Amino acid sequence: QVQLVESGGGLVQSGGSLTLACVPSTRAASLIFLGWFRQAPGKEREFVAGLQWGSGTRAYADSVKGRFTISRDSAENTMYLQMNSLRPDNTALYLCAARVGGISRDSRQYRNWGRGTQVTVSS
Repeated sequence: QVQLVESGGGLVQSGGSLTLACVPSTRAASLIFLGWFRQAPGKEREFVAGLQWGSGTRAYADSVKGRFTISRDSAENTMYLQMNSLRPDNTALYLCAARVGGISRDSRQYRNWGRGTQVTVSS
C-alpha cells in the first residue's frame, strides 16, 4: 500500500500562486499514474491534473489549463503542482492519489490517497 503525503497548501490572495508537493512512501514506478484532485465543502471530488510517472505524460482539467502545471522530480521522488492565478473558486482540499495504469480522471479508479492539503484563496 503506497502512502502519499501532500504539502504546500495555505492561504493566498486571489491572483497569487502556490506550489503543492506529493511524496509517495515508495519509489514511484513507471506504471504509476499520480493525480491531483480537489474537494470543496459540499462538492464532489474533482480531477485537477495528473502525471504518468514513467513517460511524463500530463493531463489537466479544462478549468486549470494554462494556470496550473504538474511536474515531477524523479531524484526526489516528488510530484509538484504549480498553481498560478489562483481564484477564490479554487479553494478546496487538494489530494494526491495514485493508481497503477494510465490516465484516469475518475477518482474511483484510485486506491491510494493522501490526507490532503488545504488551499484557501481569498478575494
